[in-house]
Amino acid sequence: MPTLDPYTALVLLVALERLAELVTARRNAAWSDRHGGVEYGRGHYPVMVALHTALLAGCLLETGLGHRPFLPALGWPMLVLTVAAQALRWWCITTLGPRWNTRVIVVPGLPLVTGGPYRWLSHPNYAAVIVEGAALPLVHSNWLSATGFTALNLPLLATRVRCENAALAGSAPPAAEPAAPAAPAGL
Repeated sequence: MPTLDPYTALVLLVALERLAELVTARRNAAWSDRHGGVEYGRGHYPVMVALHTALLAGCLLETGLGHRPFLPALGWPMLVLTVAAQALRWWCITTLGPRWNTRVIVVPGLPLVTGGPYRWLSHPNYAAVIVEGAALPLVHSNWLSATGFTALNLPLLATRVRCENAALAGSAPPAAEPAAPAAPAGL
């Protein structure tokens, strides 16, 4: 039976982690619905899903088609950052508990979470996304995937943060965000 090369295995592990996130998000969305949760910003969500899927595919494609080498001086530090990003993401998920979601769902009346990584950052999960989006491709010198994801992700995260901040402040109408801009403006 053929074995996977380590980088392909890493990307597949990250893909499995994403599936675990989706399972967690679905369970948490049901909890939020039971507690009167309101979803905001549906327009940008499909763009976010597509971009995060493209990141994983791009990592694998660029490695093979671009014949990108593993450069230890770059790859090992990027692997550490990739693992750290996963740890931060799951710290966010654990801290928020049933309130965490890949969608923007707010349960009215609940106070903002100020523990865990939220003690220091308003949106620590997005810090994890930014780090992972650059580090995961660079584990195997995939600079096109790192650059492309980052360039598309930054305006998307700006849209996401505006949506989330407005939703948390109670000033956004539910799911009334305009459709995502032509150039994507979150995981």
